[in-house]
Amino acid sequence: MDNEYRLIKTCEHAFDVVTQALNDVVEAYRHTLGQAWALHSPRPDTDWLADALLDIWYEGDQDGRMTRSYIGLIAADDALLQVVANANAAKDDFFNAMAAIKETHPQRISHLKYELAHRKSRFGYVNEHLRRTGLARLHLKQAWRHIPSIEQPAVSIRMAWYTSGKSIRRLTVQEAEKKLSMLDTEAPHIRLQLQKLAGIPSSEPLAVVQDLTPQMRANVFFQEPLEDGRLRRAMNLPLPLFVPSANGLLPNHNQPLPYPKKQRVRSVRRDLKLEDTPFLPSIRVHRYRSE
Repeated sequence: MDNEYRLIKTCEHAFDVVTQALNDVVEAYRHTLGQAWALHSPRPDTDWLADALLDIWYEGDQDGRMTRSYIGLIAADDALLQVVANANAAKDDFFNAMAAIKETHPQRISHLKYELAHRKSRFGYVNEHLRRTGLARLHLKQAWRHIPSIEQPAVSIRMAWYTSGKSIRRLTVQEAEKKLSMLDTEAPHIRLQLQKLAGIPSSEPLAVVQDLTPQMRANVFFQEPLEDGRLRRAMNLPLPLFVPSANGLLPNHNQPLPYPKKQRVRSVRRDLKLEDTPFLPSIRVHRYRSE
């Protein structure tokens, strides 16, 4: 069997397993009687959870670096926690399958995202979500991001927005070329960027600049120490956090602001040393200004 064909079939199967696993989580939640809370929904019911977990497609001209968040807490029994663990394992398998394609046949990624998004699912919640949204391309980061869960009961959860502005990281010309080569090198805009890169000195330092999206950070305080002895764990909440609960009740938690406060402008800006216009926009690479 052709290696490319085998890898594509592996990806398709892994994606089907993900959609099945997500459908299983929604079904298990429908039968649970535990408490639930959501930051932006007064009624975090089954439809709300389905929208959150199945939001794995692009909306309009959405930037692929940006992901949408669904912040909430769900009191979960052992059965619900198990299907969440199954879903996260399926997401890992899908990530690995797509990584194998990206490594050996990067030109297939773009078309594969379209093909996967148009696979008709056997599961009602998935098809209903597609019918209502009509979205066309798979958002990989949203597809394989984990559903947050904790391993033991908590006594308190405190949430707050975390904003860190920009991430600026140096890289070499060779590293930039490798990143571009992992994209669709047949696309005209990628070929043009490779040509631009070939026209500068190989020793010139470059920088990757990424605007960091504000994230909800939760500090979880536990009843009993974790295996490493800690009583507190910090974690981001891109999706609802599933909290172990024998009685179906949520632990004490705060009500964070619905949206982050506007960030103050820093007095010192590292990015002032960089050119305003990205040199390689597909991988967010800038050149440094001439001294």
